[in-house]
Amino acid sequence: MNAADTQEIKTLLANSHGGYRELFQQHHELDHRLHELSEKHYLSTAEQLEEVSMKKRKLALKDQMERLAREYLTTHGATS
Repeated sequence: MNAADTQEIKTLLANSHGGYRELFQQHHELDHRLHELSEKHYLSTAEQLEEVSMKKRKLALKDQMERLAREYLTTHGATS
């Protein structure tokens, strides 16, 4: 399976699987907030803690999305 196939499956799931779509949306929101924080010259202690927490949450969401993609592949095969 190549990168294009993987992206195609993720796009399919984002458009058709409610659980995947919700994870994708949360991941996107965290990514947006992390980008906002990265634009700051200085982070308060609370913002630093928020950043670390969000990075961990974002990684967990990515892991969940990858698991759903693998399950989809197992169920539907690499070429559906």
